[in-house]
Amino acid sequence: MTAEDPASSLTMSNNAATSKPSGASHHSLHGQISIPEGVAGAPNEAALVALMERTGYAMVQENGQRKYGPPPGWNSQSPPRGCEIFVGKIPRDVYEDELVPVFESVGRIYEMRLMMDFDGKNRGYAFVMYTEKHEAKRAVRELNNYEVRPGRLLGVCCSVDNCRLFIGGIPKTKKREEILEEVSKVTEGVLDVIVYASAADKMKNRGFAFVEYESHRAAAMARRKLMPGRIQLWGHQIAVDWAEPEIDVDEDVMETVKILYVRNLMMETSEEIIRQVFSQWNPGCVERVKKIRDYAFVHFTSRDDAVLAMDHLNGTEVEGSCIEVTLAKPVDKEQYSRQKASKGAPATPEATQQNYVYQCDPYTLAYYGYPYNTLIGPNRDYFVKGSPMIQNNGNLSHSYSYLFLQ
Repeated sequence: MTAEDPASSLTMSNNAATSKPSGASHHSLHGQISIPEGVAGAPNEAALVALMERTGYAMVQENGQRKYGPPPGWNSQSPPRGCEIFVGKIPRDVYEDELVPVFESVGRIYEMRLMMDFDGKNRGYAFVMYTEKHEAKRAVRELNNYEVRPGRLLGVCCSVDNCRLFIGGIPKTKKREEILEEVSKVTEGVLDVIVYASAADKMKNRGFAFVEYESHRAAAMARRKLMPGRIQLWGHQIAVDWAEPEIDVDEDVMETVKILYVRNLMMETSEEIIRQVFSQWNPGCVERVKKIRDYAFVHFTSRDDAVLAMDHLNGTEVEGSCIEVTLAKPVDKEQYSRQKASKGAPATPEATQQNYVYQCDPYTLAYYGYPYNTLIGPNRDYFVKGSPMIQNNGNLSHSYSYLFLQ
């Protein structure tokens, strides 16, 4: 498992094989510290005990993972989302006594979870949660490709507590409220359902939806329950898998964006109409428009004009269709290319030397067959076998994977 696939790694960690339960067979060292199972008898027991004595952190092994933390005296809630990173490509004989000094060098560790095998070796990956978001971002920035052993580089990237499932095979006549009601009957913890209208017929959905759950655990339980063959919705066989979370972009980067992403346009709406609609408050403020089927990117000369248009137009109708308008998300080109390569997609074209590419959200990408597929796991074939991705003489089309280079 590589660091480029954090969401599926997260799924693995939550479905890890159960190891011996942590329990009462502890013993004391010098009357100061109790050595829990998973540490007692480990090849590097003395080093782990020395680590616990130095930091005051506890360590316990349960459910296939060894947990280090939280900090001594921590009485607050767990850190918010965005504070956890995924660490991959860990040599299987490297443990917390070597990893903690590396990761505490960039911030205060709240918890480290090292995935463990029954033979006492690690499984090659871990999760590190910091007390602050900026510490996690610094860890990704500074510790990715850190040489933990000669010639052995760690892979470090953001971890996402995924709470969203993809469900395919939904009758296209069903409305959001109907889908929400039906899914809530068979799974627990449903918070929201995201449904997009068909590009060709706004009265129909696209045959799939995204369901948001109250926690990763609730989503994981729902995914297990909804796996194909177990439950049908409205008498239809369904496809279910994890939805890839939306890309997280630094706030300071987002504050520079002057490109809008517009979704749910009518197929026949032209780029010229979009230009007129979005420049009505300041004629000439739109530099260019690129429309692909029912979504578009609108480039402005200034951020103020982009924000003004977004505030006025989001949720309004353009030629009979209610549009959604958001700031386009710039993605670091190096990270983006690495993620695409990890999924077998062609490398990003190097049309410029700028650092960012702009892309539409992962849910629209799912519909248009973008190479950086939004599905993780066996159901990625849903869009290959189904009609949404079959364009022009039955050929698989990626013509809508439009990249905007800043």
